[in-house]
Amino acid sequence: MADHPVKVPPELVKEWTQLQASDQEVVDHWVHIANRAAQWAADQELEACCEWLRSKDILEPAIDALRSARRPKPPSLAEQGLKALGPSVGLKHFRTLSVAEQDDIRAALNRLAELEAQQ
Repeated sequence: MADHPVKVPPELVKEWTQLQASDQEVVDHWVHIANRAAQWAADQELEACCEWLRSKDILEPAIDALRSARRPKPPSLAEQGLKALGPSVGLKHFRTLSVAEQDDIRAALNRLAELEAQQ
């Protein structure tokens, strides 16, 4: 399951379960369960909204856009690498890498991003 922004605050889980702060392993377990339940409920609500939009003859691209906006995919390693190595990063951050080496890394990451996009 991908990591989603729907999270239940640990304090709320402690309140719900009436756990003491010293029960950290138990609290962590319940936080995990609460987060999974909250995400499941949020996913169900999103799908119900998409179905409602379909019933109102909203075009599928708009529904897909809603789903993408509400459940964005995390950036791939290639995208993260490209962002980290972006045009604003220069030799001051990569003192041991030459400009040519940076260009090679950037080209490799671009190619990896292209391959990922094809899948």
